[in-house]
Amino acid sequence: MGKSRLKGKDLRKINYRSNQAISVAIDVMQKHGKHWSKQEKLDLLSDVLLHPEKYLDHAFLDAVAHCFVEVLEQENFTKYQLTAPKPVQVFGKKFIDQNTLNQMDVVSQLPIAVQGALMPDAHVGYGLPIGGVLATKNEVVPYAIGLDIACRMSLTIFDDAVTEMSRRSHQFKMALKEHTHFGIGNQQDESTDHFVFDDERFQATEVLRTLKGKAMKQIGTSGSGNHFVEFGEVVLEENNQLNLPAGHYLGLLSHSGSRGFGAAIANYYTRVAIDQCKLPTGAQHLAWLDLNSEAGQEYWLSMELAGDYAKACHDVIHQKLTKSLGLKALVNVENHHNFAWKERLNGEELIVHRKGATPAQEGVLGIIPGSMMHPGYIVSGKGNPLSINSAAHGAGRKMSRKKAKESLTGSEMKKQLKANKITLIGGGVDESPMVYKNIEEVMKGQKELVEVQGKFFPRIVRMDKK
Repeated sequence: MGKSRLKGKDLRKINYRSNQAISVAIDVMQKHGKHWSKQEKLDLLSDVLLHPEKYLDHAFLDAVAHCFVEVLEQENFTKYQLTAPKPVQVFGKKFIDQNTLNQMDVVSQLPIAVQGALMPDAHVGYGLPIGGVLATKNEVVPYAIGLDIACRMSLTIFDDAVTEMSRRSHQFKMALKEHTHFGIGNQQDESTDHFVFDDERFQATEVLRTLKGKAMKQIGTSGSGNHFVEFGEVVLEENNQLNLPAGHYLGLLSHSGSRGFGAAIANYYTRVAIDQCKLPTGAQHLAWLDLNSEAGQEYWLSMELAGDYAKACHDVIHQKLTKSLGLKALVNVENHHNFAWKERLNGEELIVHRKGATPAQEGVLGIIPGSMMHPGYIVSGKGNPLSINSAAHGAGRKMSRKKAKESLTGSEMKKQLKANKITLIGGGVDESPMVYKNIEEVMKGQKELVEVQGKFFPRIVRMDKK
């Protein structure tokens, strides 16, 4: 034992210069290297010095490795270098382009990354790819959640015949026109009172106090782009987890987030993160906030409030449409897909970021939409740890908005919608069904992640007017 014990002079011979690194290395080897020879210890510690990024997540050598990671403290910010990639599981890889894979590779090299995953609908986004999942230990990356915090799905299934849509088609269309509002900055003429505004968190920070008025004016509205409110036909499987008989139902499905309220929160705390956390070119927007810091705690509180606000927006839309048409709701299924959660993975509590990914813990219900013409899926999670308990959030784009506008025509889209008996109110060619991946193929790529409980077939679709 005595001959194998390390001393400071032994470590200095292999170029350990820092007293801190020497002290940490000796302590670690006394605790974990009792049965190794001195040379074995020195060889291993030499490799840690030369390649610290390989050991940042090691069971006990991580403490030594962190002594050598290139971290430079400067005034009120910290500069970090990328490290060796962490594990990333890719589902439906054949549907994902190389640029998206490259972007996720950068994410996996963040010093704070523990594990990552890509869903079959993944495509390039800002920071974390859309369809990307990132687990960290105690850090939150605002841009790994995105500008539209708590973008989510909400499905109401009614105790009314599907034939109501055709029998009262004009009323359904008018209800959508009168009770939905779309577009950036769009707001209602009068604020809708809702208990979410009684939440004391609106007074927690100056940012939230300033944004409350905007939130009040925009509640019950939807964004532009791929956000929608639509009536359609729900077909439930036998023995589904919604506890409803198998069969055909009338349904109302909405897709939207936390509007300008969430975007302002995201922009503010992304700037704070970038100011505090300096990363190499190509990774700057992946700056993070430590959840033990004041800014990290403020962002987390604001994010969770934005989540409650986004839910309230959907609830207002569904309540207004249900009341105006005299429908009877049976059940509601809903989920965020731009959010972060504290979850346990392999026995450890982690911060799980999902940007365009559906929570899919075992037995958890969610909705994965297709397009304005193709069915969405009601699913139940299987709790697969390789996907970090996640699944796709939709079909995923295969064509940019710019390319869609250049290569597709409105008449071509209308022809397809008419052939499939879809009524579209608003919308544009940049949301044409042709710009999306095949939802059936996407679902095949995640059989290990979710179990199908039913489908939603769009019939009357309302989107932002182009």
